[in-house]
Amino acid sequence: MVKSGKLRAGTGSKLKRWKKGHSSDSNPQTSRFREAAKSRFFSRPTGKSDLTVDALKLHNDLQAGPLELGGRKDACMEEEPEEVFSERTSGTFLSGLSDCSNLTFRKVQRYWESNSASHKEICAVLAAVTEVIRSQGGKETETEYFAALMTTLEVVDSAESQAAVGYLLNLVMKRVPTPVLMSKFSDTTKALMDVMSKQAMFETSSALRWILSCLATLLRKQDASVWTYPSTLQAYHGLLSFTVHSKPKVRKAAQQGVCSILRGSDFLFTDNAPTHHPAAATTAKFCMKEMEQARGSKEDTTTLHVLGLLKELMGTFPLGAVKSCCETLLRVMTLSHVLVTASAMQAFHRLFSGKPNASNLSPELTAQIITALYDYLPSETDLQPLLAWLAVMEKAHVYLASLQSSLSLGHLPRLFSAAMSCLLSPHTQVVAAATNTLKTLITECVAPRMEAMGMITATASAGNPSYVCKMFRIVEEGLSYRFHASWPFVLQILGCFYRAAGKQAHPLMTKSLQSLADLRSTPHFPFSGELDLAVGGAVESMGPEVVLSAVPLNITGYEDDLEFPRSWLVPVIRDHVKNTHLGFFSSYFLPLASTLKQRAEELDQVGQKLEARVYKTLQMQIWTMLPGFCTCPVDLLASFKGIARTLGMVINERPDLRLTVCQALRTIVNKSASTEEEKVEVGRFSKNFLPILFNVYGQQPAAGEAGTYRMAVLDTIKVYLTVSDTQMICTFLQKATDRLNSTDATEFTRLSMMDLVIAMAPSVDEGTMTKTFELIKPYLETKQPGMQKKAYRVLEELCGGEREECRSFVVANLETLKVVLLETLKNASSPAKRPRLKCLIHIVKGLDEEHKDFITMLLPEVIICTKEVSVGARKNAYSLLVEMGNAFVRFCGNTKDAIEEYFVLVYAGLTSSVTMITCTVLALTRLVFEYKDAIDVTTMKELLHNVCLLLTSRTREIVKAALGFIKVLLFIMEPKTLTSHATVMMEGVGNIKDDVRRHFRTKLKNIFTKFIRKFGFELVKSMLPVEHHKVLANIRKAEARTKRKRQASEQQNDSDSEAEEPKAKSQSIEDILAETDSDMSEDEGQPRNAQKKGAQPRKARAWLKEGEEDDPLNFLDPKVSQRVLATNPAKKSAKVEHGFKVTSDGRLIIREDDEEDAKHDDEEDKKDILEEAGVKSKRSQKRKFQDHNSDEDMDVQPQQKYKAGGSGIHRPIAGREDMGADYKSRKGKGDVMKKGKHDPYAYIPLKKAQLNRRKRAKLQGQFKGMVRGAQKGALSGKKMQKKKRKA
Repeated sequence: MVKSGKLRAGTGSKLKRWKKGHSSDSNPQTSRFREAAKSRFFSRPTGKSDLTVDALKLHNDLQAGPLELGGRKDACMEEEPEEVFSERTSGTFLSGLSDCSNLTFRKVQRYWESNSASHKEICAVLAAVTEVIRSQGGKETETEYFAALMTTLEVVDSAESQAAVGYLLNLVMKRVPTPVLMSKFSDTTKALMDVMSKQAMFETSSALRWILSCLATLLRKQDASVWTYPSTLQAYHGLLSFTVHSKPKVRKAAQQGVCSILRGSDFLFTDNAPTHHPAAATTAKFCMKEMEQARGSKEDTTTLHVLGLLKELMGTFPLGAVKSCCETLLRVMTLSHVLVTASAMQAFHRLFSGKPNASNLSPELTAQIITALYDYLPSETDLQPLLAWLAVMEKAHVYLASLQSSLSLGHLPRLFSAAMSCLLSPHTQVVAAATNTLKTLITECVAPRMEAMGMITATASAGNPSYVCKMFRIVEEGLSYRFHASWPFVLQILGCFYRAAGKQAHPLMTKSLQSLADLRSTPHFPFSGELDLAVGGAVESMGPEVVLSAVPLNITGYEDDLEFPRSWLVPVIRDHVKNTHLGFFSSYFLPLASTLKQRAEELDQVGQKLEARVYKTLQMQIWTMLPGFCTCPVDLLASFKGIARTLGMVINERPDLRLTVCQALRTIVNKSASTEEEKVEVGRFSKNFLPILFNVYGQQPAAGEAGTYRMAVLDTIKVYLTVSDTQMICTFLQKATDRLNSTDATEFTRLSMMDLVIAMAPSVDEGTMTKTFELIKPYLETKQPGMQKKAYRVLEELCGGEREECRSFVVANLETLKVVLLETLKNASSPAKRPRLKCLIHIVKGLDEEHKDFITMLLPEVIICTKEVSVGARKNAYSLLVEMGNAFVRFCGNTKDAIEEYFVLVYAGLTSSVTMITCTVLALTRLVFEYKDAIDVTTMKELLHNVCLLLTSRTREIVKAALGFIKVLLFIMEPKTLTSHATVMMEGVGNIKDDVRRHFRTKLKNIFTKFIRKFGFELVKSMLPVEHHKVLANIRKAEARTKRKRQASEQQNDSDSEAEEPKAKSQSIEDILAETDSDMSEDEGQPRNAQKKGAQPRKARAWLKEGEEDDPLNFLDPKVSQRVLATNPAKKSAKVEHGFKVTSDGRLIIREDDEEDAKHDDEEDKKDILEEAGVKSKRSQKRKFQDHNSDEDMDVQPQQKYKAGGSGIHRPIAGREDMGADYKSRKGKGDVMKKGKHDPYAYIPLKKAQLNRRKRAKLQGQFKGMVRGAQKGALSGKKMQKKKRKA
């Protein structure tokens, strides 16, 4: 034995020590457990054994299922050391538990705790009851367990046994049929009440909570007629009395039971269900009585318990009871007890957010509650209560608006006034909450009623319009200087108001728009972004005409202020204009743009280049508004004809505006022309627009001119063809083909005309389609790749069109298409592969069984195309392979036979050239991925055997494809199926040639990692050759390292969260009032507020706000309640450190943690599998690099996984820092002194390498050189001093 440390005195005699050198002479003499194991497992049982095949199967299922959990404390029962094992296997006291077939008790089996005495008692009772049921020939149904447990409950006396029986009863009664519980109601109630009355006198509450839960379940299952009996109400009152019990678990069980009865009784969900439960009124009386009795007590714990119950139940009470409860709540809130007030606010919030029926909470009562709550408005500096008050008032007004809108609008101005005063609060949270409250009220209470009010003027003095005027004036007051700290929030509210009411109330809002314009023109206004959004809201609802009448642009083109102080309106209108009058653009902005253009030309001629550029930019910005004006205009039918001619001229004559005008035309066709009349009106001008667009697209850009507009023009042509007349399109197509075939046409013209034919081909009639097909036939065999590709694009559009004419064309010309496509196979160029394969996809989708030979002839071409250079071609090749498989399934009917027949055809490629073998493996990979469920076991085995044989090839491309196949198999196959093929795959991978293995070491490592995760390290190691063992060991170390890091990060996160406990932002009022709610700490269900054992309970604390300066505190003031604060007014909120780095412009840099890295790795792995299977296109290395470096605008460089350090290839290659670089003078020789730094003397850095004896001479040379340099510098300085003296 190795002595690792000094032992305590006296322990040496107790230790058994071996003599020196004899520690391994013999094993220990005591082998009690080994002998017991031998007697149990190596000898035959002498008697009849209970170990049967069925019992063993059930035991295995239990071990694999419920009993095998990581969350339990011990995996098996602890056995006594003195226990003697017998030779025969016999039943234990838990035999009825382990093989209990009723799923109701799965929870008992799942959460096994060997150290818990109560759990052992539960298991013993369940085992005993199960054995009794079996001995009497029962089927172990819920009813049998219910009867047996009720009998047991009446017999047992100990509290532990009653608790165990009560727990099991609680489980089983939820699944007992309702008729059984109804028929046994009286007997069951009597038994439960007897146990409940006995347990109430004991200190232990373990049985009481389960009995209460059983009683609640029993009462919930009864019919409505049963509730007329006094005995039922007596039992319910017994349950109700425990809702204010001192023990948290008992109280929680009783409260949950009462809630389940009043909310979830079965008869409440029938057709003729009553509006509320018969016991709701008595429950309300009980709650009010308890609060009245507890009123004025010191602790107010009973009041808090009742408030917790009321929070869940107030919405189920009848109208009279709700009114009485609300009055009681308001009375207890006058106590100025912080916790009571917070709980009462929670009850009100839950009442309004639950949106009960009007029969439970009428509009009048809601209005009365709203008015009464203004007396409890907290101070602006009292953070948590004020947030809660705002949340309650918001829910109350939204609920009132859903019941009676006029009454809601009448109460809103007062709340608007209170919320606006909250914007003066020093707490940012209060300001943000008040802003959100006002925005919600405007959106949900005001906006839906504006349409019915009609136009609202500023002089409205009665009815709903007057309320809207009052609310807007209150919000408008926020633009005054005393709100300047909250102006961004005020601007948000104004923008929301503009959007909600601007269409009907714009006469009221013009003054505020002028105020906003004045603020915007002030120098260095800090909130210009928020102001622009607010004005944008006005533009959306009122329209630009109204906004510009209130805030003119002040741009005429002549005698303008070149600063253009209102030019900020132009981008605001551009970004927000929609659903407006297109005619206003024609009447106001078009003449203005024309004037500005003319003025720019005049200034340019006189040499004022800068002014000319300013005016030119302005007129360009005005034109950018056009797409917004074309978005769903209200006067499209009347105004489009007035602007169409101008747009055509601009397209033809203004290259700089083509993109904007084309975007506007596409917007009109796609978004605005929704009705048939509008489509006809827009299509009426196609005879004017299409020739212009054709000519512009057919013109070759001049030398040095960018042709970026051509794609926009082509897209506009395609969009406009959807609303054009078919005969006119046929005419245009004929002209395009004539120009295509003309002898004097250049190559650019031919390509352009072919693009136009592609665009028009699917929009013509069937006859013209046939002519077009005959026309492009010669181009399918041309030697020019560009023309050939576009010819196939024409054929793709003809075959894949959604119109009926396109489908008729394919059916009528199917035989011709087949012949042409097969004849042109040899001449198809690589760029034409993508449209050719797409065309074949459209054709194969409609083929019948008689065309099977055509598919067979196409198959080699499709397989070869899986290695095309073009990503689109490869993608279409994989899609066509799948479509061919679907066609075979369609022909055969039986999926398995069809796939087997299809695979036989694909197998032929494995006997061809190297390229064909590679492509065939890729094709098989995609097909296996697609049809994994339809492939027979023998087919899969044969396929896998053939692919594994290819792994022995010396050609890297073949091995690469085969490894991809195995990688996909590992991803898609079930573990059981994969196990049968593991040996073949391992042998194939192990037989890879050495040079190929080295080349694909990364792929192999990835595959080995997946093997180890599925089958375990030892099995994989035993099945692979020795040369792979080093890689396997490395993988195991890497996996263990990753696991340790993840566990460490999780523990770190847990400890950080426990230490910091940051408050998450939430909408629930419980989170808002979490700081002032102490009742939750008593509940075991709220661990985050749980108190330590033996600690003092947290007392409710309140602060009294003193008067300002010399103003004394007046206790007779009606608003004196606002002086009682739940927040310490002297305590300053600490700045929260979020722990993230920040860029120079304030953006957070958040690194991915290990958990996100793991998730990211899984996503990358899945993406890699999909790429291997051909479902997704593989990205090139350049594309991957660009994707990974897309965040170039970040100031902080991305974190590198590897940092250079060490020697050899790991040495840092960056230049070493010059020690004196900071002190070097930029203007002349020598050093300069830096403020806050050491003087620029020649310091020698102390490094460990300087102790090396071999480098001593080198270091001495460096030191001597430094000394010589210092002497030389001193000498030159001395000479300079002499020169200065002489001068």
